[in-house]
Amino acid sequence: MFITFEGPEGSGKTTQIQQLYTYLRGQGYPVMLTREPGGTSIGDQIRAILHDPRNTDMRPEAEILLYSASRAQLVAQVIRPALARGDIVLCDRYADSTLAYQGYGHGLDLDLLRRITAFATGGLIPDLTIYLDVPVEEGLRRKQAAYRAGTAEWNRMDAQTVEFHRRVREGYLRMAAAEPERWHIIDATAPPEAVQAAIRQVVEQRLISSHRVHREHRE
Repeated sequence: MFITFEGPEGSGKTTQIQQLYTYLRGQGYPVMLTREPGGTSIGDQIRAILHDPRNTDMRPEAEILLYSASRAQLVAQVIRPALARGDIVLCDRYADSTLAYQGYGHGLDLDLLRRITAFATGGLIPDLTIYLDVPVEEGLRRKQAAYRAGTAEWNRMDAQTVEFHRRVREGYLRMAAAEPERWHIIDATAPPEAVQAAIRQVVEQRLISSHRVHREHRE
């Protein structure tokens, strides 16, 4: 099963996905954790370019191509082999981030972004996407506090305008509404332990359902 986590800045998705990874491993599941951009040596080099605050003149068109290059490497080198082994793959951000940030945020053509993404991923779509929702101002306040505490980076994408981040959040909500069978929205303003409990419930239900489908198919 391929499970992705999405959310605006400061939603807590990185912490939550790491806790889910630890929990699933403790339950005996074969599980792998990765992230975007990055997750491979090549992808991590691209990530450094994308997130460097000095690259203020980077064009949105360059962003989508760099993100897609990192994604293509990750899918081919890490995600598909793990799924072929029967692992549960947890990915901190995936292709929906491109639609949210470069599409809704920067205003690039969504259909074109979908075609580029399909090429980069070979059409690989998550089985489940957990979206952690938090108001923009609250999310940015959390991210800035974590940066000052030395527990998070403050990168070029974080430094976009508040209006940009509002468009990103609205884009996420539109995508979730369009594919309710894949997306599950969780209120990330709740206490972290409550957010984790909600995530585990959704994931375990989906795993049980998937196991039942596979068993019926074999029979």
